[in-house]
Amino acid sequence: MVHFAPLDVPLRRRLQTATVLQWVYSFLGLAPTCIFLFFYLLFTRFWLISVLYAIWWFFDYDTPAHGGRRVPALCGLKVWDYMRDYFPIKLVKTVDLDPRQNYVLGFHPHGILVAGAFTNFCTYATGFNQLFPGLTSYLLMLPLWFRAPFFRDYIMCAGLIPSDKESASYPLRQRGGGNAVVIAVGGAPEALDAHPGSYKVMLASRKGFIKMAIENGAHLVPVFSFGENEVFDQVENPRGTWLRWIQERLQRLMGVSLPLFHARGIFQYSFGLMPYRRPINTVVGRPIRVERIKKPTTEELDTMHQLYMEELSNLFEEHKCNYGVDKDTHLVFV
Repeated sequence: MVHFAPLDVPLRRRLQTATVLQWVYSFLGLAPTCIFLFFYLLFTRFWLISVLYAIWWFFDYDTPAHGGRRVPALCGLKVWDYMRDYFPIKLVKTVDLDPRQNYVLGFHPHGILVAGAFTNFCTYATGFNQLFPGLTSYLLMLPLWFRAPFFRDYIMCAGLIPSDKESASYPLRQRGGGNAVVIAVGGAPEALDAHPGSYKVMLASRKGFIKMAIENGAHLVPVFSFGENEVFDQVENPRGTWLRWIQERLQRLMGVSLPLFHARGIFQYSFGLMPYRRPINTVVGRPIRVERIKKPTTEELDTMHQLYMEELSNLFEEHKCNYGVDKDTHLVFV
């Protein structure tokens, strides 16, 4: 039976839904739309738009790899407050972060569409710039998306930069500190484990971000987003099933994962691709001091990786009871 939304929904809630709808579309459909528009215009009387953009793109090609082009005015728009309140999403600070240092924030878990990471670190809606004054956050995104015309400029406005090593390291190489690179460590593969009630974190063999932090002397900060896996349902896909086998092969081939997720609709609450209104609480943990080592040894890398996993586990254990997680539930590293 379909459960329709009542007609007397307050305007504020309608605005919240509209904001999240455009955000979901931005992740799922805006890039293909921009690519189609770019080529379509070439065969219309507006062909000059695509030609001029191509020239601009040629000269601007390296901008994503050099810190992008954040537009603070857009990050601070009122519209992002509606997105924050839809779930709602809250950024929780545990300690101060010295703005004279650079940081690598490991974000866990990835979830389906990283709603917590985007809202907390790409907008000012949850107060990142007030909670951590002097810090500028850069959320990493697959380099694939920065090859889409028009779309690349849109995502750069929010402080997104490519996740390749050279681009991710650029803010960390800047003297004076004040830069925080945010990486969803589990990446696209972890999205396939994003089921409500699941606390599987792909970290056991993920050491690239650790190495990047050591090479640049950036302190490591574990971040756990409680509720990130709760906002969507996903078709059951245990490891070893034919569905999971296909999803993993496609992920390796395309670079992006294809979780079969669903939740609610726009005008009804029974099915659709809109996320559920469930709280997301993103807790920023204590920084792990990292000394700069130009070429870290395997032992040094393993030691720091183990320390990071322990700190993330401690962060989860300290805060889980505050956000509805059973006391007998623990993180599972895969």
